[in-house]
Parts: sequence; C-alpha cells; structure tokens
Amino acid sequence: MSYADPPLVAASPAMHNVLRLAGKAAVLDAAVLITGETGTGKELIARATHRLSGRSAGPWVDFNCAAFPEHLTESELFGYEPGAFSGAVRPKPGLFELAAGGSLFLDEIGELPLGMQAKLLRVLDGAPYLRLGGVRRIAPDARIIAATNRVLETDAEAGRFRSDLYYRLKQVHIHIPPLRQRLEDILPLARAFLAEINSGLRLSPTAESALMAYDWPGNARELRGALIAASLRATDVTMGPEHLEELVVHKSAGPKTLASMEREMILQALRESNGNRSYAAQRVGISRRTLSRRLNEYGLAEEGPGRNDMFRSLAALALKTASARLPILKE
Repeated sequence: MSYADPPLVAASPAMHNVLRLAGKAAVLDAAVLITGETGTGKELIARATHRLSGRSAGPWVDFNCAAFPEHLTESELFGYEPGAFSGAVRPKPGLFELAAGGSLFLDEIGELPLGMQAKLLRVLDGAPYLRLGGVRRIAPDARIIAATNRVLETDAEAGRFRSDLYYRLKQVHIHIPPLRQRLEDILPLARAFLAEINSGLRLSPTAESALMAYDWPGNARELRGALIAASLRATDVTMGPEHLEELVVHKSAGPKTLASMEREMILQALRESNGNRSYAAQRVGISRRTLSRRLNEYGLAEEGPGRNDMFRSLAALALKTASARLPILKE
C-alpha cells in the first residue's frame, strides 16, 4: 500500500462529517472542491468520492496543477494535434478526454495559472473544447474533483484566483480539518499505519501519550513518516517513546484542555483565512457570533483593532500559548 492509498480512518465526528459530505457529493455528479492542510488526505477523500459515484467504473485520472508551466498545462489537459507546436509529431489526447466517463482529479488547483482557470471554467460549464491545433469540438464528459491547501476565498479577493471559478467550485465543498483538531483520529490512524508498516508492532501507552500530545503540523503524512522512522529502531514488538528518540523531547505541560484546544483551533483558522472571521467560523464549525464572543474573551474585539493590529494580537497570543508548553517533536 502506498501513501496514495492510505487507510481511511474516521473515528472523530469531524471525519464522520467529511465522509457524509463525500457520500452526498458522490451522487450529485457535480464538480467538488476539497480543502485542507498538506497531509490531511485530500486525495484519499477524492478517490472515495469517485468510488462512491456513478462514475466509479470509469477512469480515475489525476493531475498536479503545480507541476507544469502554463503552456504545458494546456497541452496536458486538452491534448494536441500534429504540428500544434514544435515537437508535436503525433496526436495526443488530453486528460479531459482520458477521464471521459470518470473523474479528473486536479490537485493543487490554487496553483493553476489564471489563463488556464478561465478555460477550466468553460469546461465546467459544459462548453466543448479543442485540442491544441485541432478543429474538432470535444464535449467534456469528466467529473472534476479539485483539491487545494490554499484559502481560495482569500486568493480570489487578492486577484490570485478567479472568483467566478472559486464560486463555481465551492458549490460542493468538503473541508478536511487538520489532525490537531480531530484528536480521536490520531491513535486509530497510528495503529492503521503500523499495521501497514509492520503488522507485528504495537504502541506502548507512553508512546500513545506522546503521539496524542503533539500537534502534527504535517498531519497524517507526518504521523506515518514518524512511525516508519520509529519502526526501524524498534527491537521488540512494542514501540515505546524511546523509539521516537529523534522526535520526542520532554514535555512539562499537562494535557490540553478543551478550552485551550478550542482557542488554538480558532487562532489557527484565523491565521489560515488571513483574518476573515466568517470563513474562520465556518472552518471551526461555530457561528460567527460565537467566534466574536470568543475573540472578545481572548482580547481581540470585533470592532477593535484593524487587520494589522489583529494579526499582531494573534501573534502575541500564539506566542503566549506556545510558551505554556514545550513542543513534543523537534522541527
């Protein structure tokens, strides 16, 4: 099993909601936008959406929008005919054609060049397209599933992403919360990864405590990497904190409280949304009024400081939070 197809774990209410949304999205046959930090499993949810859909018997085609410059992106997506450009000696179907009857996964959609965003929007609207150098009009028949770790709403406001494409994609939106916001998934994920890496290994209670105490900024991908490294050091069937020696340091602070975890979630959501309170409230799963009340409790009044002052306050509060506990893993 490769990381492209890791175990699907949904022990937390947040992940139950993600799977519920994926199931609903699957039957709509509409474009889907999946957001979340790096390593949260966006491609895994995209594949699950494809497998649950009426297109599951069709092809699954994936494309990383950050991996190609604009002129190559167009030829990859739309294909080309002989003579379309230097070196085009034979026809090549594009990924839209190859994904006909199935799903086309556009990873890192936020990195797609603006010119290509306009062409993608036309395809999403059902407009026929041409191969480069071609004259035959091709009707699109691929379901688009897009993913990004960027905040597209902020990018659209800044002109870095087309707002019309953003609103078109967000009609079916699945957000995967980071692992630090769904603590119930950490140990089930760790056990599933261990079964994949070495079925004979198990975690000691102290190792489990160490895994639970860390924030996992790299999410499930970082967790898997840490367990691979630790499994190489383990000499017994039980993995202890000593096998995480390159990662684990002493931690003086006690376990996180629900209040402190909620505060960290809110502050992180505000940082990720560049201070957009409505979007931050949506990401955390609370109302904007509740978020405003929490900000008042944290000393960040709704009508108080400007955005720059707010970010300075956020930074100070984040530093105060971080100083209350030592990190359990080194960078």
